[in-house]
Formats: sequence, structure tokens, C-alpha cells
Amino acid sequence: MKIAIIGAGISGLTAAINLDESADVTLFEKSRGAGGRICTRYTDSYTFDHGAQFFTARTPEFKEFLKPLIKLGVIDNWKARFIEVKNNTIINRQQWNDDDLPHYVGVPSMSSIGKFLAKNLNIKLNTEVSIQKSAMGWEVVGFDGEVFGDYDWVISSIPAEQSSKLLPDYFSYYDALKQKKMLGCYSLMLGFDEALDLDWDAAQLSGTDISWISVNSSKPERPNDYSVLVHSTNDWAEEHLDDDADAVKEYLCSQVAEIIGQNVYSAQHIDLHRWRYANVPKQDKNTLFIDPESKLAACGDWCNKGRIEEAFRSGFDLAKEMNNILFN
Repeated sequence: MKIAIIGAGISGLTAAINLDESADVTLFEKSRGAGGRICTRYTDSYTFDHGAQFFTARTPEFKEFLKPLIKLGVIDNWKARFIEVKNNTIINRQQWNDDDLPHYVGVPSMSSIGKFLAKNLNIKLNTEVSIQKSAMGWEVVGFDGEVFGDYDWVISSIPAEQSSKLLPDYFSYYDALKQKKMLGCYSLMLGFDEALDLDWDAAQLSGTDISWISVNSSKPERPNDYSVLVHSTNDWAEEHLDDDADAVKEYLCSQVAEIIGQNVYSAQHIDLHRWRYANVPKQDKNTLFIDPESKLAACGDWCNKGRIEEAFRSGFDLAKEMNNILFN
């Protein structure tokens, strides 16, 4: 049984890990690394986790999945000084020491997680593909024309909008895919020679166009740089996804400076990343879409809620359902 999984984010990696012993699985990922939005931007002097900032584990299955990552030091608990800010007023302040609900990050970077999960899988990076029906099942073809052969099943774990372009319109859940709407976000990356005067490491904000500010270098086992990561709100990003990048940087810098009361234009490094598919409003309790007749399926955090644990849950549930279909 040959299975092609398109997309090597957490849902795709989880599905592959849980199907790999019972099928011949190949992952196709258009980016240069696995992990999706669990990723890190490297510069000569600074590193930035410019996607997902941290994650928690609430379900027994996810906690079990994370045990080897904890044991081998792939993830660690970020004991941040955390604040919540509403309309420029701090409304909550706490120290993340909670052993009952650790705030996990990859070490020494978030991208370490994807690298670890992918290391024993058959994965083709820098490979964007399409699929077409064939006599043997589904033929996977690279955008450069390379033919990767026929597969019995295809699983799409890429964002819903991209899945609706990849999968044919007779996929049983095609209309559901078309109705899913993922939201954008901008990541602003600031690198400084000297530390800013902040008495917190991470801030969640409301009442402004900024949703998150954190001292990236406060996470465990980070380099000795001073790096700050900023996320815009999804609503603001949606209105400005196609704006000029320099104008976006200028506006977000001005907002950060106003919030923290310090000059961020003194940063030695200023960079921007646009996430067109970053988050999703909480959905109905579907964690996956599977069509045994066409032998197509789709999964991802967008099926339910834009969280890392939801991405895991979607891939885990899909693999479990497919194993039931294939071997029962």
C-alpha cells in the first residue's frame, strides 16, 4: 500500500509516523524543511521563531507523543515572564512555571521539532506537486514535470485553500474545504545589539493591531543574541496581506514602539514574514476528512482550531481511521 502525503507540517508528519509501519509512505513538502509553521528564521547574528511561538499538551495522546521529544531534549518548558495587555494596560502578569501545563518550545529552535519528527520518514523537500487520476490510483507529479509514480491513497495536509486546489471537485468533502477560511498574519523580526528595558518575556495583546510580542532569545537554549518577535492580529493582516512590505514593517514598528515605549528603530536587524495561512477560527469538531471511495483524505489544524495540538490530533485521528479502513 503506497500513500502520498502532501505537506510536512505537524498533521502530515503525525499521519506519516502513524502510517509508516503499515504502508509505504512518502511525504512531499514544497518548503526546504519539515514542520510547517513550527519554524525558525536564521540570520548571521539572530534567530527568530517566526511561526508558532509555543504549545501546550492537554490530551493523553499528545502527551504520550511528546514523551520521546522531552526525553531526548528536542523540546523544553519555556518559563517565561508572561503578561496580558488590553488597550495598553497590563491586566494579568504571571510566571510560566506551571508543571501541570508546560509551555513547550523546540530547542535550540522551533524548527528542531520538524527535523526530529521527519528524520526516519521518506520525505521530499523543496517539492511542490499536483496529482492526477491514473490506472493504478493517483499519480504524483512535480511542478517541474518530474513524475514520482502512482500511489493508492493521497492525503493532503496543506491549508484548506491549497487542498481545494490540489484535490478534485468530486472529493466527498470538497465543498467543506472550499468553505474553510484560514486567516493571515505578519511576523515582524527585530534584532538588537543591546537588550530592551522590559520586565517581561512574552506579551499577549488585545485592543491593538499587534497580538503578540516576545523576547525570542528568552526561550531555553537560544543563542546569546537579543531577538524580538512580533505578530500582527489576524484581522489587521487580512486587510493588508498585499500591502507593500516596507510599509507594513514601518507600521508594525511604530505600533510596537508605542506599546513598549521604546525606540525599536534602533534594531540592527528588521525583517518581515507574511503568513497567508496562519490561523483559523474555531470550527466544528471535524478533525479530518476521508473519502474511501476516491482514496483521498485531508487533515490539518484548520479542521478544528489553529493550534499545534489540533494539528497533531487531526493527523493522529486520520492515521487511526485509515488503518481501520485498510486492515479491518
